[in-house]
Amino acid sequence: MPHKPVTATDDDGFAEFAVAAWPRLVRTAQLLTGDFHEAEDLVQTTLAKVYGRWRKVPRGEIDLYVRRALINNNLSRLRRKRVVHLLTPVLPDSARHTSAGHAETVEQRASLLAALADLTVRQRAVMVLRYWEDLTELEIASVLNCSIGTVKTHARRGLAALRAHPGLATATAPPLPSPSGARR
Repeated sequence: MPHKPVTATDDDGFAEFAVAAWPRLVRTAQLLTGDFHEAEDLVQTTLAKVYGRWRKVPRGEIDLYVRRALINNNLSRLRRKRVVHLLTPVLPDSARHTSAGHAETVEQRASLLAALADLTVRQRAVMVLRYWEDLTELEIASVLNCSIGTVKTHARRGLAALRAHPGLATATAPPLPSPSGARR
């Protein structure tokens, strides 16, 4: 069977995947980095690296591979300390968000991002993957390349730190999940 030459436009579905996954990946990256622009940069870097290996990634493991790459790129970014973290106390106002509850929502989000920023990198990754990506402990262990026990430890310590965080102790802070309600 003759082999079809690879062209720049022949990407085996990578473009479709990237377009569909972009919003979810940016949301996850924003929770990991604490900054929307850093999150976009992280996702762009991750997708560029994934594209280079796209044909070698097993189709049944694409989401796992991309999540692992996103987490690893974030860890590398923090290790190199190339980016200075700047978390604003409140998000900028937007003309399209003028509802009465918007200010409270912005305050809750800012409090949560500040509390997440105070966690260790691994605790933060576990919190984001567990409670925003809704992954099981086994899936998180696979993404982070660690044991389920390590995931449980990071989750327990991360939840304890979030519950004790002064920014989340106010009446307007969002409720934190219960470890007993987590999927296994």
